[in-house]
Amino acid sequence: MITTPQVLESPAQAIAFIHLTVEREEIMQAMQASLAELRHFLVEQGLEPSGPWFTHHLRRPSESFDLRVCFPIDSPGIPTSAPSGKVQFGQREAARVARTVYSGNYTGLASAWGKFRDWIATHNHTPRPDLWEVYLIGPDTTPRPEDWRTELNRPLL
Repeated sequence: MITTPQVLESPAQAIAFIHLTVEREEIMQAMQASLAELRHFLVEQGLEPSGPWFTHHLRRPSESFDLRVCFPIDSPGIPTSAPSGKVQFGQREAARVARTVYSGNYTGLASAWGKFRDWIATHNHTPRPDLWEVYLIGPDTTPRPEDWRTELNRPLL
């Protein structure tokens, strides 16, 4: 189930991220490993995320994924030295987005995205190729999948 979508302005956000390009069958393992590495790096640097983690897909997923596993961070907290390992610093740019929140297990995300894409088309919006999912409430917060909440964002042209 998704909430009624809205169109709004999403501000620019400083991020720490790991970029991944993986096949569909490897996505969960690769995301979990990257998330653990990213969390470890932030702790080592004494950085606190300024919000929940998210994935920024550079294109709509197909048989492969091209995405960034990200944590938002406060700009003044970015170290001046180069990050180690796979971690990079950057910015998710400001964008006009269509946004909704999906409630439920991650196995229902594909269907939720389908309903969301239909809403975007029905309302005559033209999406950009990228998208992002913000994991507001998930398995790290509660073991009950019916309580999980994922914010779906589709930047618009």
